[in-house]
Amino acid sequence: MTASGAKARLTLITGPSGVGKGSLVKKLLQRHVGIWLSVSATTRIPRAGEVEGQHYFFLKRDAFEKIASTGGLIEWAEFAGNLYGTPRKPVEEKLANDNPVLLEIELEGARQVRKSFPEAFQIFLAPPNFQELESRIRGRATDSEEAIQRRLIRAKEEMNARNEFDAVVINDDLEIALGEIEKLMGFEFEKK
Repeated sequence: MTASGAKARLTLITGPSGVGKGSLVKKLLQRHVGIWLSVSATTRIPRAGEVEGQHYFFLKRDAFEKIASTGGLIEWAEFAGNLYGTPRKPVEEKLANDNPVLLEIELEGARQVRKSFPEAFQIFLAPPNFQELESRIRGRATDSEEAIQRRLIRAKEEMNARNEFDAVVINDDLEIALGEIEKLMGFEFEKK
């Protein structure tokens, strides 16, 4: 149950690469242990240290396709030859037990969720401006210039879709953005 007594719901967070989704989700989970972060299914091979059911549900391609074809996924997509998706059953079970569920996802997945799980509350996380986003992406120093340019082009497309969402939160200051997301999810803002 959320702090306000509201019924638990599925909340989705999306936004362009470099906007700080991962940092915000990590802090949110630390401050609210009752939130369940949805675990995706994938057909890719587990990487060293990844745990079944914690990092991903690792499935054979035919099993994944069967689940997808029977409506068992809230959303799914193919990336780099592997399938990724959000299993419906664990999300529904957590919600039925009054656990708030959080889904960190990309734009196309968010659009699918809107159709398959319309009661989900969708939050778009935006940078204060595009120059700041570019600075954050370049500051990672992990991508080639070509990869950075692809991320920036994709980010512009994603920013143009922000009005599709139930709420837009600007991540200029991590603590302020976190407080806004907590309020949107029905939690009281906890000052530390």
